[in-house]
Amino acid sequence: MKTRVAIIGAGPAGLLLSHLLEREGIESIVVEAKSSEFVRGRFRAGLLEAASVDVLDAAGLSAGLHKNGLQHRGIYVQWPGAKRSVDFVSLGGRPVWVYGQTELTRDISDARFAAGQQMYYNVEDVALHDVDSTAPYLTGIDATGRAIRIDADVIVGCDGFAGVSRGSIPEPIQRSYERRYPHSWLGFFADVAPSTDQIIFAWHPDGFAMHTMRSASISRFHLQVPNDDHITNWSDDRIWEATATRLGSGENGWTLHTGPITEKSILPLRCRVTTPMRHARLFLAGDAAHVVPPTGAKGLNLAIADVTLLARALGAWKRGDESLANAYSDTALRRVWRAAEFSWSWSSALHTTGDAFGDQLQLAQLEWLTSSPSGGAGLAENFSGVPIAFA
Repeated sequence: MKTRVAIIGAGPAGLLLSHLLEREGIESIVVEAKSSEFVRGRFRAGLLEAASVDVLDAAGLSAGLHKNGLQHRGIYVQWPGAKRSVDFVSLGGRPVWVYGQTELTRDISDARFAAGQQMYYNVEDVALHDVDSTAPYLTGIDATGRAIRIDADVIVGCDGFAGVSRGSIPEPIQRSYERRYPHSWLGFFADVAPSTDQIIFAWHPDGFAMHTMRSASISRFHLQVPNDDHITNWSDDRIWEATATRLGSGENGWTLHTGPITEKSILPLRCRVTTPMRHARLFLAGDAAHVVPPTGAKGLNLAIADVTLLARALGAWKRGDESLANAYSDTALRRVWRAAEFSWSWSSALHTTGDAFGDQLQLAQLEWLTSSPSGGAGLAENFSGVPIAFA
């Protein structure tokens, strides 16, 4: 098989890239190691920046979002004795949208199937070849056990940080930066209507807590836990008790609604960034190039920004202008590092360390962010999103 762009990974990054490339008149083939059902059914949270929604609107992919998503003007930030509303719109930012990554993946996948996109699932042993040449190709074993080869002008890795694409950049060229956080998140979904109209970020002496939502009937929560904790230590009753305490249920007339917990797991927090995001005819996008902690909700939005930049760059290259493709890595990384810094600083303000002096510094930071117009404006801009081509 031959195509202009071979895309590895059928998550939201790879699927959206194939859709945007088609609008640029560029054909592509998508290869995925997992099954279609697995990819479409993966549970993920989803907070979309205004810029991401703009991309989906322009691409004709936002019908489900506008029908079932929840638009939020801002967030609540709270700590014992205080609960502040930060209105992104009035502070000069833009609204954000809550829409599950699972639903977004299904929306884009349905659009690609309807358009006749060539997609191969359950492909094993994917390997990249000759990415330094003008004729790169990939090989693998398809679901029937048949060896396949896809020749392309360009290969794009959207296959996550553990995927084959990132490892195909030679070590002397590739550099990775990593920061592991001193705590993890216990995340869980519950079949219960949200107890809040906006996402709550809560500082508490027992540890950070967050209340968000997937829909009008499904709630999502996160609790700070030690890195060596295990999910078997957390019964449903213990989870709800800790969540109610950290979110201040019963205070100021506010009550946490509980319900059946449908999924729970512990996620270590880390930040990893790989540079460059391009090597010869191989480009990286999304988690293949960077993983940021979920506190700032930047993972999905960075993936959307990456593939938007890349589709524009490959479209210009097709028309004879390679400047955007040559600048892709530097342009994308400016936004990645902005998101990494925000995720780090926001996480640092909310997660307790057991240090009394540090606690007071965190509370002073939260007080400034929620009472100062300049502090709130910075928070609003970072949450609602800097421009796609951030400079």
